[in-house]
Order: sequence, then structure tokens, then C-alpha cells
Amino acid sequence: MSGSLAESFDWLALPNAQVLILGSIPGIASLQQQQYYAHPPNAFWPIMQQIFNWPDLDYAARCQALIKENIALWDVLRSCQRRGSLDSDIEPGSIEVNDFQAFFRQHPNINQILCNGVKAAQLFQRHVKMPVGISFKQLPSTSPAHAAMTFQIKLEKWRNAVRPP
Repeated sequence: MSGSLAESFDWLALPNAQVLILGSIPGIASLQQQQYYAHPPNAFWPIMQQIFNWPDLDYAARCQALIKENIALWDVLRSCQRRGSLDSDIEPGSIEVNDFQAFFRQHPNINQILCNGVKAAQLFQRHVKMPVGISFKQLPSTSPAHAAMTFQIKLEKWRNAVRPP
């Protein structure tokens, strides 16, 4: 049985971005609200708030604060069929990958790619030609589905990647 179509958002980035954070594709709550990481239990925005010591911000202000840190946000997939919000629900034969050649042309300062979870990392490594000179790291998923790791451990792993000691 075929799932419903999920489509990613435009990238969130300034031309001088240095770090690219990649998810796989937005979940149902994010698609409904047209916001990255909109599902309330997702730890992405709370982690960024802790790393950068932001006050409580609305979505638009969070996005602006993130790009001011020279961080870009996007997804590996442009679209896919999926039965739910989980990465395991993605139908492999339905995936379309975002145009990374265009992204890297327009963001020549990217020197680090951080993948939010296993699936994003697998999809990127399988379907995208890794640019020379860019470091790549898979981080723990901020999704509530990845409950085996505490928020504090996720925070430390993300902090060490985004702001190396």
C-alpha cells in the first residue's frame, strides 16, 4: 500500500553558511505547520536554544537566529511516499533527492555537514556525491522516536559537533 506524499521545505540558509544540518524529510506535524522540527517532543529547537543560549523564541526568530550562526538547515530528500512520520516508513522506490549541486554552488563556504540521525546520514551517503573538503558527521536523531538516548546526552553530542571544544 502506498503512503502519502511528503515534500521537503526550501533550505534555510544565508549564502555565507558554513555548517549544513540535514534531516531526512519533514514529519507530518512539520508538514502541517510548514516548519522544520515542529513536532513538540522533537528536541532539535531546544538543543539549538541550549547551544546558543537563546531566549524563548517563536519559529521565525529561531530560524533567523540559526542562520545568523552561519548554520543552514535542509533535508536530504525533496520528496517521498511515506505511511507516517517515521523514517522507517519512507518507501525506498519513491525517494527524490534535493539538488545538492545547486545548494553547494550557492553556499560555497559550507565546510561541515551534520546529519540529524541515521536515516539522513544513510540517504545522504547513498544518493549525494560528497563534496571534497567538507567534513561529515552523523549525530543522534532529535526525534522523540530515538528515545534510547537522553536529552542531555543528545545535547552534548550536538554541542560538541556544532561548537567543537
